Amino acid sequence: MLANAHGPSRKKEISTIEIDAPADKVWEVVGNYRDMGWHPQIDKTEADPGEYKKEVTKRKLTFKNGAIFTDTLTRYEPENKTIAFLTNDEDLKTLPVEGYSSTISVADEGGKSKVEWKGAFYRGYMNNDPPPELSDKAAIAAVTAFQKEGLEALKAKLEGGK
Repeated sequence: MLANAHGPSRKKEISTIEIDAPADKVWEVVGNYRDMGWHPQIDKTEADPGEYKKEVTKRKLTFKNGAIFTDTLTRYEPENKTIAFLTNDEDLKTLPVEGYSSTISVADEGGKSKVEWKGAFYRGYMNNDPPPELSDKAAIAAVTAFQKEGLEALKAKLEGGK
């Protein structure tokens, strides 16, 4: 009997945080695809001039370590306070993943907000027997840390030192 081998399976990471700020205020920050400066690893965001609702928008994220990622806005739903984007180009030393898609949503929790960041991705090495720094374990750890660091910084920014 023959078995067909295939590459790595897609991994998922869901990070959440409660922020003591109204959902509309949180959405103003999260929903602005042209500025991801709220994430401590991001130094600069450059977006194309497209309009969110009318055309696919792309952006370039420059990390503080000099790495450059590009991604595409795949969903923008202000009425649901949900934004999603797919990374087109990554730097494997910064985030050891391929095809990282993110969905960030903001929900009202009685005057506070619950922010959920869902990430789906493949490890950075798409063949069998990856080196440790490009393994599933490394990819999951890096995405978990990236999302949690971003959400904690978002909370600190919006709560203003409360």
